[in-house]
Amino acid sequence: MNAKEIKEILAVLKDSDVTELELERGEGVRLRIRRGPVPSAAPQMILQAAAAAPVAAKPEAAAAPAEKPGKLITSPFVGTFYRASSPENPNFVELGAAVKKGQILCIVEAMKLMNEIEAEFDGKVAEILAENSQPVEYGQALFRIEPA
Repeated sequence: MNAKEIKEILAVLKDSDVTELELERGEGVRLRIRRGPVPSAAPQMILQAAAAAPVAAKPEAAAAPAEKPGKLITSPFVGTFYRASSPENPNFVELGAAVKKGQILCIVEAMKLMNEIEAEFDGKVAEILAENSQPVEYGQALFRIEPA
């Protein structure tokens, strides 16, 4: 996929109501375009294009953190990961923090809805596996929690 093709796609989407488009072509090329407001900034278009890893490699990469003690908390949707409710507020949890079942760990914004992700059990945050304000995929590990 070249720059001209991407510009043509953007031109078509500019006047549409589509907020997210993901396109895959042969040879593992993936284009993801998402339009919508970015927290604390004016609305803008986000363009992410990358050569995807072979499908067989994705589950192995996702499974690597599971070899450590604890349980993974994964994203129930494709969206944007936020550690706090707004840039001015403190993070919901920090590394090493004790958490209780039902406690909010983060927010995953999906289709302009803010979805609170809660702890499924009591424990301690052993690892934070996603970057703040970055896209996450369905099933992507967000936290590793060691049971209490």
